[in-house]
Amino acid sequence: MDKNAVSRAAAALPQWEPPAITGGIPQGDMPGDRVEIRQEHIDKANTIYPLLVPMAAEAARQTGRAVVAVCGGSGVGKSETASLLSHYFRSAGAGAYTLSGDNYPRRIPVYNDAERVRIFRVGGMRGMLRAGVYSDETGARLRSLWAAETDADPREAAGKEWLKVYQAEGRKALARYLGTPSEQDYDELTAVIAAFKGGCRMLPLKRMGRTEDERWYDTVDFSQINVLVIEWTHGNSDYLEGVDIPVLLNSTPEETRAHRRARARDGKTDSPFTTMVLEIEQQELDHCAHKAKIILSKSGSVLTYDQYRSMMRQEG
Repeated sequence: MDKNAVSRAAAALPQWEPPAITGGIPQGDMPGDRVEIRQEHIDKANTIYPLLVPMAAEAARQTGRAVVAVCGGSGVGKSETASLLSHYFRSAGAGAYTLSGDNYPRRIPVYNDAERVRIFRVGGMRGMLRAGVYSDETGARLRSLWAAETDADPREAAGKEWLKVYQAEGRKALARYLGTPSEQDYDELTAVIAAFKGGCRMLPLKRMGRTEDERWYDTVDFSQINVLVIEWTHGNSDYLEGVDIPVLLNSTPEETRAHRRARARDGKTDSPFTTMVLEIEQQELDHCAHKAKIILSKSGSVLTYDQYRSMMRQEG
């Protein structure tokens, strides 16, 4: 591995021009993912790269290796932007690999979705018991809401104090699970980062599909890789260690909702439960945003942390 490759890429920035985008750009390593690069992603990568390269060069000064994490909420373009940044590094002579953090939850998606619902419902019922509002009648009414999958809908709670208690306590329970080590295997990914930064040449990387029997490891050759680019909602989490440069692609709650409505299939929008999950994940992103070295708005403008806070307060 050329340990000076990132430094040379930084030195060449005054003459840098975005390289051509072709269909052969290597993408993240999440099985089944389809990345569709659009102009908005190219614009974001073109803004980030000149800011990122000097930071990566400083991080790689001793070992020749740096770790970048591209994080953000649903639909903000993490996968596409991370793939482009890796392409830009490679075009500048620095080896780069895009790793998807979505390979590192503890459960496959269908089981994790079920666990989220279980935690919300159990937490909600226990909250009702503590508040003295659980009875045979409210229990029966709650089960009918479960059958209709509307128990997380705030509109259902109008005039029902017992359901307000259920939803509030269920949400608290869910927030103690989402994005924590109970849900995500931060230790395994932290170990991958440590091995990479320690100079490991061959690394076994986890793969996770959609079914329980789709779990395996691919051994990846990192002998010529200078920059590991992680794309993941939780890439800036306090539980993940070893990231040198967190990059936050911000999206306000309303921008996220608008994006998901626009791409909804069959005319279906997010369920109240999914909306709640996204809101809690946004709170995690907000909590860790102060650590981000680069923050980009949904429109592609570079934000200071204070500008980010102001924007989120206005949306809140």
